[in-house]
Amino acid sequence: MTPHTSRALRLTVHVGENATWHHRPLYSEIVRRAHAAGLAGASVFRGIEGYGASSRIHTSRLLSLSEDLPVAVVVVDTEERIRAFLPRLGELAGEGLVTLDTCEVVRWTGACDGPDETDPEGEKSL
Repeated sequence: MTPHTSRALRLTVHVGENATWHHRPLYSEIVRRAHAAGLAGASVFRGIEGYGASSRIHTSRLLSLSEDLPVAVVVVDTEERIRAFLPRLGELAGEGLVTLDTCEVVRWTGACDGPDETDPEGEKSL
């Protein structure tokens, strides 16, 4: 198979794992909204240590176990789709850091042609 490459934008939202939106985890709401927007996919990564605006270190080490570890929600799609999603993300205003990075997506034709590869309107993403 021959790889096909395309330019994309990676959206990363950094929040604390205890951050909530209407009594549900904020990271879960971000994933739900990304899915509803038809973005290619979203993943949530839980950090083992970090600090943010508060300058307080959060860690998973046993002696100083934190209940608010860092969480990163990562979404990769076309620049157009990511930028169109930003207002939906902005509705969740609160503390957190959002970064946008240009990246390159490599796909092999036929490797991922399942039904999950379309948005709600049936259009291919990425």
